[in-house]
Amino acid sequence: MPIPQAGDKAPAFQVPDQDGTPVSLAQFAGRSVVLYFYPKDDTPGCTVEACGFRDEHSALEAAGAVVLGVSADSTASHRKFANKFNLPFPLLADVDHALSEAYGVWGEKSLYGRKFLGITRATFLIGPDGVVKQVWPKVKVNGHVAEVMAALKGEAPSASDAGAKKAPAAKKPSAGKKVAAAKKAPAGKTAASPKAATPRKAAGKSAKARTAPAGKAATPRKAAGKGANARTAPAGKAAATRKVAGKGAKARTAPAGKAAAKKAPTVKKPGAAKKAARKASRR
Repeated sequence: MPIPQAGDKAPAFQVPDQDGTPVSLAQFAGRSVVLYFYPKDDTPGCTVEACGFRDEHSALEAAGAVVLGVSADSTASHRKFANKFNLPFPLLADVDHALSEAYGVWGEKSLYGRKFLGITRATFLIGPDGVVKQVWPKVKVNGHVAEVMAALKGEAPSASDAGAKKAPAAKKPSAGKKVAAAKKAPAGKTAASPKAATPRKAAGKSAKARTAPAGKAATPRKAAGKGANARTAPAGKAAATRKVAGKGAKARTAPAGKAAAKKAPTVKKPGAAKKAARKASRR
C-alpha cells in the first residue's frame, strides 16, 4: 500500500496494546492522533524516540493529541518496553503487520548488507476529523518530537516559513546595532585603541630618538671637553713653552750676567783710576 499523504483519509484500525486491550482509531474521534511507527522495542533509536514522546506527553495531551506507538513486536515485548521506560501511552502490537501495510511503512529493509522485511520509522499526525494532517515518512529521531509539537500548535511549514521571513526583520536592528557598534569602534580605537597608542609610543620612541641625538650631542660636548682638554694641553704646552721661554729667559739672563761680568772691569777701572789718583796724590 502507498503511504497516505496529507489530506487523505487515515486508514481505520483496531490493534491490541501492551496490555492486550484493543485500540481503534474511531475511539479517538474529535481528537488529534500522533501515530508513530518504529522498528523494534528497546533498541537505541526507538528508545530515544519513545522517551522523547514520554517526556513531552503532558504537553502533547494539552495540545489535544493522543500518542500511539506501533511496531511488529508482541504484546509481551511491548509491556516490558513500556514498563522499563515508564511509557505513558499505548504501544500497539502489529504482529501481523496489517496496520503497517495499511500505512505503507512495511517493506524491504537493509541492515549491514542484509535484507529483510520490517517497519520503516514514520509518523502520521491525524486530525480530529480522521484526515491525515501531516506525514514524516523518514523520521530522524533527534528533534522529531519538537516537530510534531510545532505541527499540533498550528506551526505548519507555511507558518514556519512566514516566521522565518519575519526573522530577518527582527535581526535587522541587531545588525544595525552591529553597524553602529562598528562605526563607534573606530572612534574608540582613535581614543584608546592599541593602534592609536602605537603612534604615541612611536612618538615616544621618536622622543627617545631625539634624546639619543641629544646624548650624541652631549658626546660632541664631551669631545669638545676633550677638545678643551686638548686646548688646555696646548695651553700646557704653551706653559711648557713659557717654561722653555723661562729657560730662555734664564739663558738670556746668563748672557746678561756675562755681560755684567764684562762690565765688571769697567767698574774696576774707576777703582784703579782712583787708586792711580790716590797714588798720584801721594806723589
